[in-house]
Amino acid sequence: MSNYPTLRMHGIGDILREHCRSRPQMIAAVDGDVRLTWPQLDARVNRLANAFKSLGVAQGERILWLGQNSFRLFEGLLAAAKIGAVFCPVNWRMSGVELAHVVDDFQPRVAIWQQAEIGAEVARCRELAAHRCNWVQHDGEGEGAYETLLAVASEDDDDARIDSELPVLAIYTAAFDGHPNAALLPHSTLLYQSLVIAHAESITEKSVFLNSGPLFHLGTMLSTLAVFTFGGRNVFLARVDAEEMLQNIARERVTHAFVAQPTIQQIRQINADGKYDVSSLWSSPLAPEWANPLVMPASVPFNSKPTVYGQTEIMGFAVMGWLGGQGAGRPSPLVQIRIADDEGNELPADTVGEICARGVQVMSGYYNRPEENARRSRDGWHRTRDLGKRLEDGSIVFVGPKTTMIKSGVENIYPAEVETCLRGVAAVQDVCVIGVPDPVWSQNVKALVVLKPGQSASAEELIEHCRTRMASYKKPKIVTFVESLPRGRDGMLDRPAVDAAHGGGGYPSAG
Repeated sequence: MSNYPTLRMHGIGDILREHCRSRPQMIAAVDGDVRLTWPQLDARVNRLANAFKSLGVAQGERILWLGQNSFRLFEGLLAAAKIGAVFCPVNWRMSGVELAHVVDDFQPRVAIWQQAEIGAEVARCRELAAHRCNWVQHDGEGEGAYETLLAVASEDDDDARIDSELPVLAIYTAAFDGHPNAALLPHSTLLYQSLVIAHAESITEKSVFLNSGPLFHLGTMLSTLAVFTFGGRNVFLARVDAEEMLQNIARERVTHAFVAQPTIQQIRQINADGKYDVSSLWSSPLAPEWANPLVMPASVPFNSKPTVYGQTEIMGFAVMGWLGGQGAGRPSPLVQIRIADDEGNELPADTVGEICARGVQVMSGYYNRPEENARRSRDGWHRTRDLGKRLEDGSIVFVGPKTTMIKSGVENIYPAEVETCLRGVAAVQDVCVIGVPDPVWSQNVKALVVLKPGQSASAEELIEHCRTRMASYKKPKIVTFVESLPRGRDGMLDRPAVDAAHGGGGYPSAG
């Protein structure tokens, strides 16, 4: 019997194994005082993989990360890759209530958690969650701590062959129905996309990426994976801190980074006198080239036209301006795109419809969502729930979300989720959440609330109700009480009418 089917298997863990052979003296990961060569990283990943197995993690089992950015987060993903498990970094800004929902929904065998900054919410999560699992503190010491587990685990690598179609990364996304869903992304999807991103951003083994954006979003993770795939250096920061970012840019000679608009303003203020050498990233301390959060050399293909369309479910960017065309650009060679009506019929050029995708870039489905998976793939295409159109020249224009979405900074906020939370207040009879323009954050969240007859509630009470039950950035910044909300004949909220009456606008679109 031929061994070729087995020897052709190639996953994320195999990339790490080869880097140990081909780049034994190069630095793979930096996090504060921690500096790991590829062999050192691989040894720690092997220890973690064996520790996971000792805790009952088998192929297909799930591991949850409840913490900020860390080299240990990346070790967790790589260890999961070596044993065929699924690793999920969760938005650490979530409330304890939201985290408990994720734990009960994802049902991990192991949850790695962090005490610093978020320990209180994790403790609340553990009180509320019904699911029981092994809890490992990554920033602690002693029994049950991450480093304690590694210290007693073996460095042996059993070189398990892992099918590249197995999911390895899960990202919670799109609370379009009031609850988030975990998109499952296979090894092959991560590998193929890394090749495209590396070309777009001119990533090589000499590249140094500053992981300053959240790793629970693909906006940061795409570059992390591409740099890893090509043997470059990943530098990790727990969270956004402009001064610490400048220190790392200067010390590590960073070539690529994730820097949001409010942070670039802070960087310019702090470094106005050129205290930190940022010449590896920008031409001067004031970073005149900065145009969007994805920071990279000005000469790379991506910057020739930095427009994109994508979503987590299709591994980030699926249509890119640097590939040609107008609007968002042309589709990646990893995916097919078509514009379809509600019945699944492909629409002619210049006609707005739902953007649909298929190919190796598409997720393998949402975890534990059989009905939603059937709906979203019913035509043999993944339905994105985004609206777009194809131009006569074949390029794609993104019109906007089919389901209303608010964009605040880099975060997506779905009104349905906030409305569901507000309806949990006994005094609330009806509610509509809209986005209002904001000069810094693109949009802010505004809630229009109808109270039940004879009931009372203050704006502060409603905002606090949301703050304690969901990530703080999702809570309404403004609450306005109204007598009624406009609805159509079908009983659905007339959101355009609410926007027109109450200053809504600034929703994400690209054409």
